[in-house]
Amino acid sequence: MIDVPVLVVGGGPVGLTASLYLSLFGIESLLVERHPGTAILPKARALNARTMEMYRQIDLEDAIRAVAMPDRFGGTILWSESLAGREIKRLHPGRGSAANQALSIAGNCGCSQDILEPVLRQRAETAGAGRLRFGTALRELNCDADGVTATIEDAEGRGEQVRARYLIAADGSQSRIRQQLGIGRRGEADVYDSINIHLRADLTPWIAERPAALYLIEQPELRGTFLTINGSDRWGFLVTSLSHYGFTPEQFTPAFSTEIVRRAVGVADLAVEVLGVSAWKASAMVAERYRAGPVFLAGDAAHEMPPTGGFGLNTGVQDAQNLAWKLAAVLRGEAGDALLDSYDAERRPVGEAVTHTSLLNALSMGRTARQTEAVLPRKEFLNEIGLVFGARYASRAVVSQEEPAPVADAIEAYVPSAAPGCRAPHVALRKGSQKLSTTDLLGRGFVLLTAPAGSAWRAAADRLEGPRVANAVIGDEIREEDGGDWLAAYGLREDGAVLVRPDGHVAWRSPSGADDPKAALREVMNAILCRSAAARWSAA
Repeated sequence: MIDVPVLVVGGGPVGLTASLYLSLFGIESLLVERHPGTAILPKARALNARTMEMYRQIDLEDAIRAVAMPDRFGGTILWSESLAGREIKRLHPGRGSAANQALSIAGNCGCSQDILEPVLRQRAETAGAGRLRFGTALRELNCDADGVTATIEDAEGRGEQVRARYLIAADGSQSRIRQQLGIGRRGEADVYDSINIHLRADLTPWIAERPAALYLIEQPELRGTFLTINGSDRWGFLVTSLSHYGFTPEQFTPAFSTEIVRRAVGVADLAVEVLGVSAWKASAMVAERYRAGPVFLAGDAAHEMPPTGGFGLNTGVQDAQNLAWKLAAVLRGEAGDALLDSYDAERRPVGEAVTHTSLLNALSMGRTARQTEAVLPRKEFLNEIGLVFGARYASRAVVSQEEPAPVADAIEAYVPSAAPGCRAPHVALRKGSQKLSTTDLLGRGFVLLTAPAGSAWRAAADRLEGPRVANAVIGDEIREEDGGDWLAAYGLREDGAVLVRPDGHVAWRSPSGADDPKAALREVMNAILCRSAAARWSAA
């Protein structure tokens, strides 16, 4: 019998990220994945700036960018009749505009899933507290009031039992765990059907002078998209709306797939090596709840969405970050179990919003019917900066007496705010010659941001117990870049303070000082962590 605090089922980006964060917070976990290794097909490719900000905070940004596609491909989407044929339109996504890039120190990144997963796996395997078992399937699961008992089986058929206090179900859109728990889903199933062709071919003659992340091919008899992987000889080609164009998944043998790719390029004798083919259907479905006792749904198990917008992977790994710190706080005895209910309260509305937006993007591109001419997407497509940065959580894990400011456009507009529940905004900083961001000070635990005059708040934070609240002072060794005003950006006076959670969202703020900072901060932490105010969590 293996006894472990957290069992993670699923070794994709969501499960691996969960393992990473649990280890970061000192919680032992066991991850099981039925496949023998990481992804062999490109699958998802877009890591948005919020996700890269998250990985930057745990020192993974450089490792990911080192294997990602060249940056020059990320700024354009292109439509044409074929790669060698007439160009129809170029689109420069709003997410990549200078104004939107200035919202974070970490920009967008194109890194296909088969390249990303080994980076995450290597870090997870060396993180210390997490164990990973690939080629190991979950065969049986039983839940009770105190946790879960699972039977796992390796590739040789050897079974073993696992006892865990909590389980993270990151087992994909067809999640057997979700089905066993009887958790329903709402939305639109099987919106359109697709084939992914993973291929090797030298396309540089047609793309070298017009780098793009996506090359959408619009022909009367074929609709598809070249997905940039390395920008030279490795690509994905996504054939969409199969049934509306008379295709079936069974047709896509290597020979037929080669013919399709040649038609899309517009070169009949192009050398093509087909590396893999996978069929799938796009759906827009969200689980009715993300928690069932000791089990939590994350990633595609919680929200399945069309890829139009690139939100699936990003939403999933941000689920994992949100959940991991809460599990850690409860398992360390620093928080009440009710804190875990805030996972559903915070992440399900996000899942619903991005799934709905992804569906509308897909519908606007004519994916549900045969088209005789190019259909361009709605204006929101790849301009959804409000969805990338603008989530404002409302749960017991946020303390606020402030009324949320009205948002005119929650999809395309984002106004940085340090109001409780919001992502702590980026402000450019400098430490000596090093360029930093306010977000670089976050992501590994609770952090109290103050100016030098906030010494009373810092003294109060130092006297708290379980969990530790780190102090970050902006204005002495760490200073704003010229022209910056972090106090204004965070809505503070010189003696105010902002408390930021381990996931980078503001938990609470006091615009100015307080008569008894220690009592105020203790009360806030008790509320956020859903523990009795009478508990002796502060030092004597």
